[in-house]
Amino acid sequence: MRPYQWIIFILCFSTALFDGFDTQAIAYTGPAIVATFGLRPGDLAPILIAGTLGMTIGAMTLGLIGDRIGRRPALLGGVGVFSIASLLTAFSASTFQILFLRFVAGLGMGGCTPVLLALAAEYGSARHRGSIMTGVLLGLPAGAMLGGLLAARMMPLIGWQGVFVVGGGAPLLLLVVLYFALPESLHYLVNREQAGSTQRVRKILRRLLAVPVPADAAFRVPETASRASVTALFKHGNARNTVAIWAVYLCNWVSWFMFLSWLPTVLKAAGLPVAQAPLGTVIVNAVFIVCAIPLSMLLPRVSTRKLLIVLLGLGVAISVGLAYAGTAWGLVFALAGAAGLGIGGQQIALNYLVVSAYPTALRATATGWAIGMGRIGAIAGSAAGGTVLGFSGPSGFYLALAIPLAAALLAVIAIRTTGRAVEGNLVVAH
Repeated sequence: MRPYQWIIFILCFSTALFDGFDTQAIAYTGPAIVATFGLRPGDLAPILIAGTLGMTIGAMTLGLIGDRIGRRPALLGGVGVFSIASLLTAFSASTFQILFLRFVAGLGMGGCTPVLLALAAEYGSARHRGSIMTGVLLGLPAGAMLGGLLAARMMPLIGWQGVFVVGGGAPLLLLVVLYFALPESLHYLVNREQAGSTQRVRKILRRLLAVPVPADAAFRVPETASRASVTALFKHGNARNTVAIWAVYLCNWVSWFMFLSWLPTVLKAAGLPVAQAPLGTVIVNAVFIVCAIPLSMLLPRVSTRKLLIVLLGLGVAISVGLAYAGTAWGLVFALAGAAGLGIGGQQIALNYLVVSAYPTALRATATGWAIGMGRIGAIAGSAAGGTVLGFSGPSGFYLALAIPLAAALLAVIAIRTTGRAVEGNLVVAH
């Protein structure tokens, strides 16, 4: 691990940090926005959906754009988009403007994730690649936690608008650093064979390698096998696993995003002061971060299927416990923190589930489509939260979380794994 690699990873982590900050900004400013515009809690749902929808589209498109124009300009563009959109949100005069800007910000936030993954994986050693990618993307929950702390302590002074000023202004400063310090993908430079590409490759390699690059060295990228088709996910005995895994992703993401997006609003509805409501988001993300690294180290050594069964059972128990915790705030925050593992911990384990359920040739396709199902669940969860809260109150909201978690538990039980060892890159989804 050379110093230049650490610089790249720190830049990627910092980008993920601000990405996570802005992703959750609407969650911990939601109660204040509701009060400012005289809304009902359920009226916040379209704004939450807009951001999630933008992230879905951004994740599907910016990675492809990066393969065509380069990952460096794609990442710079993604950071610029969500920074400016977040900054402009602070000056919104209507909820429609906030909705539109959240959608635009989502395009940049969701699009940055696959590009960050690609750069972190490429510049990391094969031996430590999984840990590197996990560490870089822990910036997402770390940013969410940072934003929750800021909202809890500073929002009474700077208002909800100030949170978006910070969330937009700080990554714009980072954008300047990225422009001068972030390298382009070596794979992209070699494949494109543009004027000056060879010199750029040599310059980067000189900073990466402990030995000089021979003057007559030529560079090429090994050919990779073509991608498997989606129809192959339903052939040769894979159909049962495909349906079950899609159901796990869909249902777990419904609960996770419903919980994460609406928690500050639910806590306020239960009687917690607005200034303290964002602390719930801080605690959830703090537990998620603390548990993520041990989970990523444990997963290759245990049955992912059995671990998911335990985590989903824990999630159901936590949801029921929250429903009956009332206003015992110590217990509420303790259970909310435990939800970072019982409802969110599955986010770390789910990709390993795909690895153990499919042959190597199908893993990339299987993972991509499973995450797509999860994104649909994220949109559904963000949309349903306000309606459930308005209809059944905080207790009913928490009980509703248990329903998709129980469905995901049944789906995991239905999966047949082959015991294949975990190989290749670890993929962490946002």
